[in-house]
Amino acid sequence: MKLDILVFGAHPDDVELGAGGTIAKEISLGKKVGIVDLTRGELGTRGSAEIRDKESAAAAKILGVSVRENLRFRDGFFTNDEAHQLEIIKMLRKYKPTIVLCNAVDDRHIDHGKGSKLVSDACFLSGLRRIETTLNGENQQEWRPKLVYHFIQWKNLTPDFVVDISGFISKKTDAILAYSSQFHDPNSNEPETPISSKTFLESVHYRAKDLGRLIGTDYGEGFTVERMIAVNSLDGLI
Repeated sequence: MKLDILVFGAHPDDVELGAGGTIAKEISLGKKVGIVDLTRGELGTRGSAEIRDKESAAAAKILGVSVRENLRFRDGFFTNDEAHQLEIIKMLRKYKPTIVLCNAVDDRHIDHGKGSKLVSDACFLSGLRRIETTLNGENQQEWRPKLVYHFIQWKNLTPDFVVDISGFISKKTDAILAYSSQFHDPNSNEPETPISSKTFLESVHYRAKDLGRLIGTDYGEGFTVERMIAVNSLDGLI
């Protein structure tokens, strides 16, 4: 299956928080989108890996993605080395995305920056034909995505561009709330975390509204880029 967009997140729920609205919008426009989670989030204070497996499947269904996979890297301890890069490369060559979205380049959780750099490096290496990979016993062909964008997470990084997600904020919110073990639940007896408060969920909504304000729309999601964005004409952007 060839995908238009492949979205990588260090943990289940990363992509929903950072790019859920964009994913939903692109799917509504006819794009095929997939998600690859690097870890199962097994070090999380709340819930469990098994619970998050079910929650991520539910969130994927809400967003309408074509496929979701989990590479089962070690939460907190995966590294940007050859072994991990090769696993990412296999996914890139399997799905051949034109666009890759991945974690924030700098963030509160150490896995986010690590995951961002790991995926970015693998996107380059995946285009080198002398790096040989196999999947299900078959040799893979080299493939390099045309574009790599990084969504914004905990830290308020300055975006290089903002996607108008007006009309998709509800679907983004529903996908986030599929992770009931992680986010605000007044009936939960589990320990509080920085993302389990009602205030955090409100901040996700406020950020989307503020980014939308910056581009003259109701809601937005911001991304940073690795290289200059090209346009065909002066009116190529809204």
